[in-house]
Amino acid sequence: MTQHRNDTRTALVVLAHHRSDSLTAHTARRTTAQLEAAGYRVDLLDLHAEGFDPRMTEADQPDWGNREKTYSREVRDHMRRVLEADVVVAVFPVYWQSVPAVLKGWIDRVWNYGFAYGRSKPRLAGKRMLWLALAGAAADDPVTEGMHSLLEANLSEGIAYYCGFSHSRVGLLPDAEDRPQRVDAEGNLLVGDAVSGAEREAQYADFDRRAREFVEKFLAHEAVSV
Repeated sequence: MTQHRNDTRTALVVLAHHRSDSLTAHTARRTTAQLEAAGYRVDLLDLHAEGFDPRMTEADQPDWGNREKTYSREVRDHMRRVLEADVVVAVFPVYWQSVPAVLKGWIDRVWNYGFAYGRSKPRLAGKRMLWLALAGAAADDPVTEGMHSLLEANLSEGIAYYCGFSHSRVGLLPDAEDRPQRVDAEGNLLVGDAVSGAEREAQYADFDRRAREFVEKFLAHEAVSV
């Protein structure tokens, strides 16, 4: 694990949602507080609030003949924030079995050739990654099993481990909507009635509990592996 002055553990929490009043943003804030309570110095990166442009630019297009290429100032600043973190936690809604465009664009532009990959020893080697993925599907919908497997393969194996992270895990959080959603055997989307009152409070209290447990297990793994 990367060591910093005074041995302060650091975390970068990356929020990928356009609304500050969303459940995703709420989860990112609670995760930040949980990490701080565990002794981490946390950098909260709200991609939308900071105006990050996910579109690839010529300045940030990989130059396969030059792994020392100097990328744009914006990207270099984000690279610095990733480098300073011992752990990275991405919090996002699941879109089409994947991450939102703003998070994918952040990875495309920032986790670039010569920085995140393309070296015999990646600069991100030894860091740890947690992907907190909020899904509208109901927990008992069979689609969630395949969703989790796909996200693990794409995010942990295809991105984090490829870039040298020592540990990566996807924490899938279904039941993120107040109206239960399921897909039947014929592929029809079934949307139930919205919950309210005490039932709604109980649903989101349980959601917060599940998110908190993912973070706790992630941090416990660090304690065992250090």
